[in-house]
Amino acid sequence: MLVRGELRRLVTAHGAHDLVGVGRLRPGPERWFARAVLDHGGRIEALLPADDTAAPAALLAAATAVHRLPAGTAGRTLVGTVDALVAVWDGSPGSEPARTVAAARAAGLDVRTVWPDGCESPAPR
Repeated sequence: MLVRGELRRLVTAHGAHDLVGVGRLRPGPERWFARAVLDHGGRIEALLPADDTAAPAALLAAATAVHRLPAGTAGRTLVGTVDALVAVWDGSPGSEPARTVAAARAAGLDVRTVWPDGCESPAPR
């Protein structure tokens, strides 16, 4: 609930009329973020691999746009699409979030990282 609550706090700090959440809709924080944006009255756009079949139908139906992308391009596309980035990231170097955050900062985007006190990274699978 720590991450979910922090995502909701960040989302509700913005007016709903111009709020567009863009993401990959993977399980966990990405879906929580999308749901928080929709619950606040904003819109969502999905960035999905071309062969993705796992994104939830309800979120896809709610999306104003679904962008099907070649494998490995979602991070770059995200950075080129948004005005600000919210990243759920524990600060570990070399990870996908680390690369996306670095690219967003290099592009001059406002970057908000979410990692509330008491959170732990899941064990590698």
